[in-house]
Amino acid sequence: MDNQNFKVISLACLLICILAWIPNIVFQVASPLFLVTFIIAPVGILFAALVRKYWLIVANIFMFFSFFIFMFVVYFVNAN
Repeated sequence: MDNQNFKVISLACLLICILAWIPNIVFQVASPLFLVTFIIAPVGILFAALVRKYWLIVANIFMFFSFFIFMFVVYFVNAN
C-alpha cells in the first residue's frame, strides 16, 4: 500500500468517529455507538503516523479522547 491509501484510511477513521457521535449530540439519543471511537481512532492514529500527517494524528487523538472532552464540557456547562 502507498502513502495515499494510508492517508485515506486515516481520514476515513476520523470521519467514522465523527459520525459515531451524531446520534448523541445532534439527535439527543442515548446511543452507545460513540464507543466505536475507542477502537477506530487508534487505527486512524497509526495510519496517520505512517504517513506523517500531523493534523490527522491530532484529529484522531482528539476523537479518541472525545468522550472525556464532551463529559468535561457537559459537567462544566451544567455546573454554572
